[in-house]
Parts: sequence; C-alpha cells; structure tokens
Amino acid sequence: MGDRPDFPTMAEVENADVEQLARWYRFLPTGDTKEQQKIMDRLAQRFKEKGGMTPALSEKIGYGGA
Repeated sequence: MGDRPDFPTMAEVENADVEQLARWYRFLPTGDTKEQQKIMDRLAQRFKEKGGMTPALSEKIGYGGA
C-alpha cells in the first residue's frame, strides 16, 4: 500500500486466516497514515475475534519475522 508494500490492504486483512493475522499482529510496525491505522485496528479486532495469540500459534510464527 503506497510507500509500504509490506503493509496489507483492508481486503487482505478481511480474507486472512488466523496465522496470517498473527504474523501481521506481531511483526507489522504501527501504521504511518490514518488509513494504515484503520487497517491495524481492523486487523487487531479480527485477530481477537478469532481467539488472539495462543502459545501454539506464537511458537508456530516465532519471533524472527514473517
């Protein structure tokens, strides 16, 4: 999106599975624009609706990046 090709679109957030949401939730930096902040808010909301971070999911995605 714009100058941040690593940042998901709202459509990508809406269609992402819980593992992808977890990766973004853990590794994406805070959004630089209001649009990116809206995307991050929706990402966090969807991730929490799907159960949020579990020990197994945390272990699967690790801490080293997407």
